[in-house]
Amino acid sequence: MSPTGRFVTFEGIDGAGKSTHVAQSIDWLRARGHEVLATREPGGTELAEALRELLLHRPMSLETELMLMFAARRDHLERLVRPALAAGRWVVCDRFTDSTWAYQGGGRGGPAERIAWLEQWVHGDLQPDRTYLFDLPAELAAERRASARAADRFEREDEAFFRRVREAYRQRAGQSPGRFLVVDSRRTIEEIRKLLEEDIASIGI
Repeated sequence: MSPTGRFVTFEGIDGAGKSTHVAQSIDWLRARGHEVLATREPGGTELAEALRELLLHRPMSLETELMLMFAARRDHLERLVRPALAAGRWVVCDRFTDSTWAYQGGGRGGPAERIAWLEQWVHGDLQPDRTYLFDLPAELAAERRASARAADRFEREDEAFFRRVREAYRQRAGQSPGRFLVVDSRRTIEEIRKLLEEDIASIGI
């Protein structure tokens, strides 16, 4: 893998405001001459995008949901992420495996040992160089979601579900403090933008 390739992910409960900053960070990197693969999970490839539609809009069991998430991730990694990193490009991804731990694990109560096994099988030791976790209380995130687009089946979950998701994210951040930067989403857009630019510069700009 090229020493200049960087893998950066953005995480957080729905309504935490990460999407605005994903786009800003990509623009900022490109303005400085970096080749950037902008992608998302589930999604990124034709197959993974098709699976995304099923995951967001079709009812299914937890077990099916987990397997489809990791099937989409495998195709995404194989076709896009790993080749981009090997070529020395930056990869900026809206969600990755931490979302699976938070939503299917924390939110839905999926067994940790099964998620860990799938994670190891699908992407082994590959982890992001930096993960930005946009943290916001569930009740505030719910207010933001209420004014957004039509909700998918995850966004329609109740506040208790998102409290569990948030707690699972915070636990993940506590387990890997060197990888995560927790961002208080109650801060202004400008404050967060400046924080992210400073941190991205510190990891290899």
